[in-house]
Amino acid sequence: MQPFAGLILAGGAGHRFGGPKAFALLPDDRTFLHACSDAHRSAGASHITATLPPGNRGPVPDGVHAVDLARKDLDMFQSILAGLHSLINTTHWETVIVHPVDHPLVRPATIAALADDHGPASIPTINGRHGHPIRLSREVAERIVRGDLTGPTLREVLREVRAHDLLVDDPGIRANCNTPETLQKAWRMLAPTS
Repeated sequence: MQPFAGLILAGGAGHRFGGPKAFALLPDDRTFLHACSDAHRSAGASHITATLPPGNRGPVPDGVHAVDLARKDLDMFQSILAGLHSLINTTHWETVIVHPVDHPLVRPATIAALADDHGPASIPTINGRHGHPIRLSREVAERIVRGDLTGPTLREVLREVRAHDLLVDDPGIRANCNTPETLQKAWRMLAPTS
């Protein structure tokens, strides 16, 4: 497997959740941020960076580099850019897994499969539908930081670099837990039974 970094996008205010989703709790008492970072660590990430709300006061897992965003109203692409600016000068990674924190039920095996994929970018796919997290090569990450790929959304970047689909067997890539109700539904379907 090529060395990879994890970039967890956790800077949103979480209005629909009642507070920042980074610090929302799963039924097993882990925060969304802890669940995502656990998955990256289990998959073998060499670095984990998380973008967080300005002045965050929640618990940040050991070994996770926190990047406080400049403003709470930054969109996803601006959050990605802030995280990549922090990661770009670190070594020992050839690809980055960009993981929205509201997908806390993604399996470590999916992250490892993405990290082991090749090409400019990869999008996990199940039953013909795209999900998260996505993979960017270091070259694409560097182009974003340099301003060669300006979006204005991640979707445009993925289209421009001709990202390809990576088939995975993980419904967690589609489990967007952006409200307490969607979390409960996803947890009933996807929670580990051990």
